[in-house]
Amino acid sequence: MRIRAPLIWFATVAVLAALAAGRYALQRDALRRIVQTQCLVSFRLRGDPAPCARVVLPATGDATQGFAVLKDRKPGVHFLLIPTRTLTGIESAALLDAAAPNYFAAAWGARDLLEQWYGHPLPRDALGLAVNPHTARGQDQLHIHMECVGQLLEHTLAMQAEQLGTAWTTVQIGGRPFRARRLMGETLAGTDPFHLLAQQLPGTRPRLDRYTLIVAGRTFRAGPGFVLLAGRGAPGGETLLDAGCAVVKPPGVPPGIRP
Repeated sequence: MRIRAPLIWFATVAVLAALAAGRYALQRDALRRIVQTQCLVSFRLRGDPAPCARVVLPATGDATQGFAVLKDRKPGVHFLLIPTRTLTGIESAALLDAAAPNYFAAAWGARDLLEQWYGHPLPRDALGLAVNPHTARGQDQLHIHMECVGQLLEHTLAMQAEQLGTAWTTVQIGGRPFRARRLMGETLAGTDPFHLLAQQLPGTRPRLDRYTLIVAGRTFRAGPGFVLLAGRGAPGGETLLDAGCAVVKPPGVPPGIRP
């Protein structure tokens, strides 16, 4: 029996499409696989988090409550905090559980890794954390970008941060509206930005996947704290950060980028 050429063509196309979809899914699962099959395994067997820079687990060893910190493959002062459990992204319902780890607090607590990479202490106001929305991320495992704040974000905060209060208000960054509020405190212990976004901004919870969330360290006249920024439909918060740390460079000195 002869098989018609069009049938062979359609079958070939279907197979190629399936293979491409499989490769795409593997690419978007890379961070989860690195953390769960390499960093976590190495840490448990030898106490070595490689290829991650750090793995932190509770005393029980429960991986659903732990996290890893991985140097991003891009050059510069750029690390990623990644939960050791599987969480798709900012929209993951488990992030809002009362017992969920405060991953933003953990990322802020791991800023010493950025300073080690940079080679010098980094001022509080120079540091930023960001989670991208579904439309602006390349991985489907939750990860928090840890970098310096970009110059545009720093300029905005320098002009407007002192006017922010504990209620959400609107600020413009690069012509785009962001909702913003201040958080007081040396650390984020007891204050989870994921919870604040979902519980305090009306209408956000059903569409958390559309939001980018940024936490920028800030020193207010009243003391140390943070600025929390949430943008719907905005580019990923990572675009407002800078691995070159230009905000801490003296004028005329180019940012040093290490691999």
